[in-house]
Amino acid sequence: MGRIKQLLPLAEGTVISRCIDSIISSGIKDIIVVISSYNEEIRGEIERLPVRIAINKILESEMAESIRTGLKMTDNTSTGILVCLSDHPLVSPDTLKKLLHKHTENPDKILIPYYDNRRGHPTLFPKIILEDIFAGFNLREIIKKNQQKALCIDVPDEGVVLDMDTMEDYKEILKRTV
Repeated sequence: MGRIKQLLPLAEGTVISRCIDSIISSGIKDIIVVISSYNEEIRGEIERLPVRIAINKILESEMAESIRTGLKMTDNTSTGILVCLSDHPLVSPDTLKKLLHKHTENPDKILIPYYDNRRGHPTLFPKIILEDIFAGFNLREIIKKNQQKALCIDVPDEGVVLDMDTMEDYKEILKRTV
């Protein structure tokens, strides 16, 4: 996009602050945000929020490396890890609450939100399953390896499938926040 997409304006804040606000509004208390070591602007935007910041020191790494970085900071009592992506800023707190509720009913399942028969984000992983990321697997491989444990959760939230990879995507997201 030629710009730091997490810092693009959205509603009364930025893309990343909108994502974090939704997570906070869902009732999640332990929020770890992984940023790269060269992204001090993002740190400046989020350090006022009730989050812990993890630094992925491997520049231009795959998402799996960011997951490993954040997972190392999780509490030993955590049973599930909700992997939220900052380029999906319109996911509602109600969707997150639904995933959390389903996790209490199905703690051994990988929970994947679906909207209009399309797979979306975020995904909630049992912590024990997500730890396969340390064995060199990425998220797709972990889900494929554990297909029998994947559970599709229908949600009435188009935000789970609206990602922001291009300026056109961003403009579409802006239209939906008016």
